Amino acid sequence: QVQLTESGGDLVQSGGSLRLSCATSGNFFGIYAMVWFRQAGGKQRELVAGITTNGDTTYADFVKGRFTISRDNAKNTVYLQMNDLKPEDTAVYYCNAGLEVTGPEHYAFWGQGTRVTVSA
Repeated sequence: QVQLTESGGDLVQSGGSLRLSCATSGNFFGIYAMVWFRQAGGKQRELVAGITTNGDTTYADFVKGRFTISRDNAKNTVYLQMNDLKPEDTAVYYCNAGLEVTGPEHYAFWGQGTRVTVSA
C-alpha cells in the first residue's frame, strides 16, 4: 500500500496562489499515475488533475489554465500549482496513485488531505 502525505494547503485570498505537494512512500512512484482530487463540504470528491508516468496531464475543466500538475520521480512527489484561486476552489485536496488516471471511486485508500480555503 502506497502511503500518501499531502501538504501545502492554507488560507489564501481570491486570486492568490498555492502549491500543494504529495509525498509518497515506497519505491514504486515511477510506475504510478498520480491524481489530485478535492472534496468540498457536502459534495462528492472530484478529480482535479492527473499525470501519467510519461508526463501526460489531464485537468478538470474548472481548473484548466489555472492549475498545473507536475511530478518529481526522484523525490517521489507530485505537485499541484494552483494560481488565480477562487472561493469555489475551497476544499480538502487529496492525491492518490494508481495505474491510470481515473475517478475517485477506484481508490480504496486515502491520505489525510490538505485543506485549501480561498476567501473572497
